[in-house]
Amino acid sequence: MSLKQKALSGMFWTLIQQFSTQGIGFVVSIVLARLLLPEQFGLIAMLGIFVGLGTNLLESGLGQSLIRTTNPDLEDYSTVFYFNLVGSFIVYFIIFFCAPYIAIFYSQPQLESITRWYCLIFITNALSSIHYTRLTKQMLFKKELTITIPSLILSSIVGITMAYSGYGVWSLVASGLTQSLAVAVQMWIRSDWRPVLSFNKEKFKYHFDYGYKLTLSGILDTLFTNAYVIIIGKYFAPAQVGFYNRADTLKQLPVSNISNVLNKVTFPLFAQVKDDDVRLKDIYRKIMQMVLFFVAPILLIMAALGEPLFRFLFTEKWLPAVPYFQILCWAGILYPIHAYNLNILKVKGRSDLFLKLEIIKRTMVGLIIAMSLPYGIYGLLYGGIITSVLAFFINTYYSGKFLNYSSWHQMVDVLPTLILATISGASVCLMDQYFQQYLISDFLRLVLGTAIGTIIFLLLSKLFKLNTMNELINIIKKQ
Repeated sequence: MSLKQKALSGMFWTLIQQFSTQGIGFVVSIVLARLLLPEQFGLIAMLGIFVGLGTNLLESGLGQSLIRTTNPDLEDYSTVFYFNLVGSFIVYFIIFFCAPYIAIFYSQPQLESITRWYCLIFITNALSSIHYTRLTKQMLFKKELTITIPSLILSSIVGITMAYSGYGVWSLVASGLTQSLAVAVQMWIRSDWRPVLSFNKEKFKYHFDYGYKLTLSGILDTLFTNAYVIIIGKYFAPAQVGFYNRADTLKQLPVSNISNVLNKVTFPLFAQVKDDDVRLKDIYRKIMQMVLFFVAPILLIMAALGEPLFRFLFTEKWLPAVPYFQILCWAGILYPIHAYNLNILKVKGRSDLFLKLEIIKRTMVGLIIAMSLPYGIYGLLYGGIITSVLAFFINTYYSGKFLNYSSWHQMVDVLPTLILATISGASVCLMDQYFQQYLISDFLRLVLGTAIGTIIFLLLSKLFKLNTMNELINIIKKQ
């Protein structure tokens, strides 16, 4: 199978996996949001930083090192597997003994027991991490799909059943653990890979030298990504954490569905053409424009329809999350571009530069948070938009040099899409205000607003001859 065929096949199955898992997860989240209270979601959101830190410490970037390594052998995989497994127990016991202090920090006594149970996913995830890595490297995304979906369905049944039975926040804990365990069991049953009793120090050093910089970068990213949850959880009520988390989760739906699909496929794809800068630049440029073509209008149309969207999906009790959601949508538009620029550094083996950029960005984030905190939650959220824009120029600096594709040229390529998406979102906002005067139902407002915004964006793209629009039309004609 050619590289192009692998990429298309991988993208097809990853799209199905991403949209099916996100679709199921989204429906389940709607059901749980109606059964549970915002503060119960807030309690789980407070653990996000600890789960993220534990995950980064375990992965240590070694999995990505395996993906970019040409022909790793059984000893490579086994060495990383044992490191992850032993590390998972160490990290879990650290979290176990720190649980009382986590509860004290947030002034939420029940977090002690919740933390100790929920963080068992470190161990179950470590059992399946290398299996996942092998499937990704081989671009066997169809097999991933047939493992992920049953696990998600089972965990969803457990979570909804427990929530309906009145178990509250514990339904979220049980759901997360069930999914992680189900994936691990299936990976071992359905995979022909087994670790050998070997730990090669030289191979570990090779992968660790590449991976530890990504680990430090991941730790910094986790700390500052969850900084908003930490601050809101420390100084505001758990319900506010729940509102923020719900807004951020909904914003991530289009971002993660579209950008993560391509991110998962493009990293091994980039790795296979990493020595051909001309080809790498061409692939990167097309992917970046294609992703933004979908992400930008979807986010801005959703932001314009925030009020009817939240009321229709989650009921009136979640309406305080709407302003958070609308601001977060603007901050999330450039996220895919950040990720793809950093992927260029990864495949080039420059994890040192990756870490350097993360240190610069996180220093910037810390300063912006410190300056915006006196203005409350909204100050923090608007600061996030400023952070995203500045991060664009930081992330594109080195990748631009490697590919001869500067920040300016990247901005020129994406600016037309951003302008047309903004016009579409503004049009939807104005039309929705008109519909409100006639007391139209939330569902009808969503249908009409989405249709109007989509049509306007596509017509403008065709009118101004947007390159991505023309490429999509050509692809459709060929099919």
